[in-house]
Amino acid sequence: MSDRVFSLLAKRRFGPFFFTQFLGAFNDNVFRQALILLIASGVVASVDVNTLNNLALAMFILPFFLFSALAGQVADKYEKAWLLRKIKFAEIIIMACAGAAFFFNAVYALLALLFLMGLQSTFFGPIKYSIIPQSLSSKELVSGNALVEMGTFLAILLGSISGVLLKMDAASPAIIAGAVVGLAALGYLCARMIPSAPAADSTLKLNWNLWAETWRIVGHARRIESVWISVLGISWFWFLGAAYTTQLKVYVDDYLLGTDGLYALLLGTFSVGIGLGSFLCEKMSGQRVELGLVPLGSIGLSAFGIDLFFSYAGLPHGVTMAISNFVVEPAGVRVLIDLLGIGVFGGFYIVPLFAFIQQRADQRYLSRIIAANNILNSLFMVGSAVAGMLLVGVFDLSVPQFFLVLAVANVAVAIYIYTVVPEFLIRLLIWMLTNTLYRVKREGLENIPDQGACLLVCNHVSYVDALLIGGSVRRPARFVMAKPIYDLPLMNILFRTGKTIPIDSKERNPEVYQAAFRRIREELEDGQVVCLFPEGKLTSDGELAEFKSGMEKIVKETPVPVIPMALSGLWGSFFSHKGGPALSRPPKRFWSRIKLSVGTAVAPQAVNREQIRQAVLSLRERP
Repeated sequence: MSDRVFSLLAKRRFGPFFFTQFLGAFNDNVFRQALILLIASGVVASVDVNTLNNLALAMFILPFFLFSALAGQVADKYEKAWLLRKIKFAEIIIMACAGAAFFFNAVYALLALLFLMGLQSTFFGPIKYSIIPQSLSSKELVSGNALVEMGTFLAILLGSISGVLLKMDAASPAIIAGAVVGLAALGYLCARMIPSAPAADSTLKLNWNLWAETWRIVGHARRIESVWISVLGISWFWFLGAAYTTQLKVYVDDYLLGTDGLYALLLGTFSVGIGLGSFLCEKMSGQRVELGLVPLGSIGLSAFGIDLFFSYAGLPHGVTMAISNFVVEPAGVRVLIDLLGIGVFGGFYIVPLFAFIQQRADQRYLSRIIAANNILNSLFMVGSAVAGMLLVGVFDLSVPQFFLVLAVANVAVAIYIYTVVPEFLIRLLIWMLTNTLYRVKREGLENIPDQGACLLVCNHVSYVDALLIGGSVRRPARFVMAKPIYDLPLMNILFRTGKTIPIDSKERNPEVYQAAFRRIREELEDGQVVCLFPEGKLTSDGELAEFKSGMEKIVKETPVPVIPMALSGLWGSFFSHKGGPALSRPPKRFWSRIKLSVGTAVAPQAVNREQIRQAVLSLRERP
């Protein structure tokens, strides 16, 4: 991983929190693996092993249903570092009791303690994702979430194979107790180093009617449609992840004829893939929340999921597959690539969604929105188990066929998400444009405020100026665009879904002119970013034309800061007018190195169109 991301681990504002959550996730899985191995040993002869395993899963998930509403309220009401220390201290007590229960092979006591571990995780979850935006800047959000997701899945992987690593099936209770208590103690020590994270709303009164509060926090998540869809998208990912990992053991045993070592390899490949995808997501996002990677993740999840249905068929029949002979078979390598691909594109999918929620949600309710997300995650995970039981157990689908159903269902879910919130798909197209035809250098983006209304003004060089600016600015911008450009075939679909504001001259089309200024006023009053090309048309000679008076009219009606911007390097590219109108001539240059420069804000009372024009000109000519 890049030095920029690793450097966060060395910072007190993030490092102690990261290791606290990593050790917590690791300890959860060590404890659960030890319990599964104890159950598998048959110490409770009167109850079926599968029944006890399902009961164990239910005991861990149940607290998320029952107490997430309370956990979200508590996380918003109290100082978060103090809460984390209390939660981690409770983990030490729970694990000390677990150590004694392992000594006496007290399975039912361990199930009760597993419920308490689930309760501890329920209260930890809302703090985990709401403390990140308090500790990191907006530029660091993707890096922080990438590290957390990588750490979480690495912890799950290490915990899941802990039975092999620690030989817990033959270990004495003292070794098990020492492992879980030691990890809890290390987590508590890390939590003590987390700096203060103030409460979001210290005046909040706790609602102990958990059923009513559950609906209330779901309502908080639904206030902003894009946030709600992101919550549903994350829950769908957990549906997929739970379905794949739950059926993977059966897939290895019955279809690959593999050993336990091969199962560990495939599980590890899937987990490493998610970690690798999280890392690549951070690299490809360019220090901003890049929603364009979410649909790319969906495409990869479905493509590799569909191939997983076919890939195992080339393995030799009736041959037991150890790691050594599996990895030399082309079909075996193909299975590994598919699981790695599902993990990688899962990382592309999940990291931007979490970062987007943290950035876009109302910070006063963020912990409660995360709690709502945890409730839905649990519901979807239970739903995946029910789907597996019905499709595989009742309708007699093979596990590869079940994987195929998951991949096709993911296509349907993706179509729904990107139809309801087209911003995701638009950002994918922008990301592809800015990473293929253009190489964009950005300067001064920090001059655009993270909140509040402002008016961006920029020179107009090409038909894709709005896309390039939209792909660079962290906040969604409403572009004011000449109606002939707005009406271009195909491009019009993008402009409409991106809430672009068409404008025409007052003389030629007074209705469109008045409607445009009304829309601009409404968007600015709503606290949005509006972007204007004050020349009123594309440049025909590469020079900066005179600015129209519309900018001054806008600021007079709705006083907001004006931020000058300039695009340079686009003149002569395929979508500019050099050599004649674009699309009517053969392209001379497909790849361009361009620059977007952002100047400092000008107060509304000081706005003058000639002054702003000179600022744009200066930015354009800046080396």
